[in-house]
Amino acid sequence: MSSHTPAEAVVGSRPKLTVLDLQEKRDRGEPIAMLTAYDFPTARAIDAAGVDAILVGDSLAMVVLGHPNTLSVSMEEMLHHARAVSRGARSVLLIGDMPFLSYQADVAEAVRNAGRFLKDAGMEAVKLEGGREFVPTVRAIVRAGIPVQGHIGLMPQSMHRQGGFKVQGRTAEDARSLLEDALALQEAGCFSIVIEGVPARLGAFITERLRIPTLGIGAGGGTSGQVLVVNDILGLGDRVPRFAKRYADLAAVIGEAVASYRRDVKERAFPAPEHGYNLPDEEWRAFLASVGANLRAVPVAR
Repeated sequence: MSSHTPAEAVVGSRPKLTVLDLQEKRDRGEPIAMLTAYDFPTARAIDAAGVDAILVGDSLAMVVLGHPNTLSVSMEEMLHHARAVSRGARSVLLIGDMPFLSYQADVAEAVRNAGRFLKDAGMEAVKLEGGREFVPTVRAIVRAGIPVQGHIGLMPQSMHRQGGFKVQGRTAEDARSLLEDALALQEAGCFSIVIEGVPARLGAFITERLRIPTLGIGAGGGTSGQVLVVNDILGLGDRVPRFAKRYADLAAVIGEAVASYRRDVKERAFPAPEHGYNLPDEEWRAFLASVGANLRAVPVAR
């Protein structure tokens, strides 16, 4: 199979996961594993590894497009990368992250944008940030037949209101507010909730009081599962957040590979004969004769 083999040619070894499967995993106490992905090859690798869900996160803005925060990424950019991910993954549940201002201004617009993730980009659910203030939006999107994953705690799209990327729920009042947000999102119809950047005991407390799965990121081990940015676990970022774990150092591997390539090119060690294609001698002679070239004057290919 070449590196360009379409995903359709890959025979999956497990059935397609749905939001109901995540609920069943939560109900029987099986931890849920979710990762972000932003392109075809990464999605294919994550799918083959048996992860339960892929989030095409708006973290795309920072880890792929080089922005300082998530606020700059557009709907069109999110849909572009979501389409690539949907072509690469066939078994995992696919969730599209609704970017800043794609759902905050108007409920009808939010429903339309959520629908685009399913209709135009192959996603099966959407995620949006916010608590009780977005209950009407969640209800409307769910009523349209679109599964919604909530997101509370540290919310990157609200970084300016929250004072940056800071842990949330560190006071009794704030912790209670997050619990009320989670319960409200559950009642509005969310199939799961991401809990980001909260004390571990609060993440576990909220999880215990919900009927739906929670996915923690910097929320301790007491949630129904975990979600991380794939670039963080692969070592493709400048630093690893405290709540993440680096499972590989691909930045170093890539750097070594590129340096080796450059050296081989400079030393004319690449390409070697095995990297080229042959033209039969008789055809070469016929070609030279046809263009009136002197055989002795033509350099021999290496």
